[in-house]
Amino acid sequence: QVQLVESGGGLVQPGGSLRLSCAVSGSIFSMHGAGWYRQAPGKQRELVAVISSGGYTSYADSVKGRFTISRDNAKKTVYLQMNSLKPEDTAVYYCHFVAYWGQGTQVTVSS
Repeated sequence: QVQLVESGGGLVQPGGSLRLSCAVSGSIFSMHGAGWYRQAPGKQRELVAVISSGGYTSYADSVKGRFTISRDNAKKTVYLQMNSLKPEDTAVYYCHFVAYWGQGTQVTVSS
């Protein structure tokens, strides 16, 4: 059984930073890629960033240069470092691993 537990969301001012974490239970973490998605009110869920099992990364154009996805296989955790946050980054952020989703964590960017 695989479970994903996210943390690190919150309220931040424009230009600020947050780091999201997603802890993955089970023994298969290092064998698969993982990703972060987000869903804003009234919008579809969209891909933010993905990282392969080998550490290759890819980002949505809207977050390139501001967000960084990384993973720690020893801790079975995937991270999303978010810098220079904008109000349009406000959304519920979800971790995705294989066929599993986290519960979501709210990120609100507002002054």
